[in-house]
Amino acid sequence: MDLNEFSYRRNQLLGMMGEDSIAILPTANIHYRNRDATFPFRADSNFYYLTGFPEPEAVAVLIPERDQGEYILFCRERDPERETWDGRRAGIEGACEIYRADDAFPISDIDDILPGLLEGKVHIYYAIGHDQDFDQRITAWINQLRKATRSGMQAPMELIILDNLLHEMRLFKSNEEINTIRTAVRISAEAHIHAMQVCHPNIMEYEIEAGFLHHFFRQGCKAPAYSSIVAGGNNACILHYTDNNTSLQSGDLLLIDAGAEYDYYAADITRTFPINGRFSPAQKTIYELVLKAQLAAIDKVRPGNHWNDPHEAAVQVLTEGLVAIGLLRGEVNILIETEAYRKFYMHRTGHWLGMDVHDVGDYKIDGQWRSFEPGMVLTVEPGLYIPENCPEVGSQWWGIGIRIEDDILVTSQGCEVLTAAVPKTVDEIQNIVGTS
Repeated sequence: MDLNEFSYRRNQLLGMMGEDSIAILPTANIHYRNRDATFPFRADSNFYYLTGFPEPEAVAVLIPERDQGEYILFCRERDPERETWDGRRAGIEGACEIYRADDAFPISDIDDILPGLLEGKVHIYYAIGHDQDFDQRITAWINQLRKATRSGMQAPMELIILDNLLHEMRLFKSNEEINTIRTAVRISAEAHIHAMQVCHPNIMEYEIEAGFLHHFFRQGCKAPAYSSIVAGGNNACILHYTDNNTSLQSGDLLLIDAGAEYDYYAADITRTFPINGRFSPAQKTIYELVLKAQLAAIDKVRPGNHWNDPHEAAVQVLTEGLVAIGLLRGEVNILIETEAYRKFYMHRTGHWLGMDVHDVGDYKIDGQWRSFEPGMVLTVEPGLYIPENCPEVGSQWWGIGIRIEDDILVTSQGCEVLTAAVPKTVDEIQNIVGTS
């Protein structure tokens, strides 16, 4: 992403912070997988959103109107021996020359330098509660200043949750962010289409997952946006199923919830299709009901409508359909009021999408569902889940788990389905499954 994007974001935040304030953003910690093997490092989303700096052991500090520069980066120094083992580092010089920090210091010196930067400030903007160890360091620095008040030192008076400002910024995507999401979506859509083409009975779930990972990495993604769900048959009734170790059987459905992360931005797509390429009558009935609910929900994504409108539309269609086929009995309005549909549809209809797959941003403002505005990106993903041996349900419905999920951009005129390239009608799916 263009470095000007990060500069613009920092300036936007600095303008909102006000005088006598300081913002402190540590990146993510390194996590060990086992013994001395680590998980692949990914920078903290808030930190990266403002810096574009990809290395571990780093802390960004923003100070409005600081004479020596408003953006300070603490990071690792260059170290030829460690770089031989672990890879190249930007170092102090690179932090300024490449990543446009106004000032940079060794991360090893942060305990000596940061208290001096805090001195005289009234407000600290910081995302407390995300990293307990760093929370304690913030507290220690403040207490260090408080103990020196007799010497004329002034400790900060107020800790302000940084999320309140930063998450609202992240909710509205710039053109460059939207283009990056489009790339993640394109890569993900290609992988979903390929999975449909190569699927056949007796293939293993993990073989399908491997195809996604292969395509993601070949297209320049460093990781999937989340653990892929490849759930055949009754496994699809486990919402966050990730074992992906079962043989796919003819006559069952396959639910795939998988998306790429490209340049720190996520796609999130779910499709469900018959493993042998043909829907059974019961499967087709449930599938078309979920698709109808999804289309009704997407139709509600437009400026002026509120966040819960798509969910309400999906619930209305699903409940009416469940009554029509006999899986629910009673008056539709009462069934909705009592949430009887939750026996088969137990989750919400979507979430914000961006740097995190379940991205940041408030869903309510002052207790009211917030309205959609251009630049927001969200998912729409209704589903129905009828596990095996479900009581009071005919056996023809057992083991059917269906979810259909698309990524939606709110525009000035309505919305754009970013993931429209992935087949989802019954005819489209039956014409593509198993064709490769």
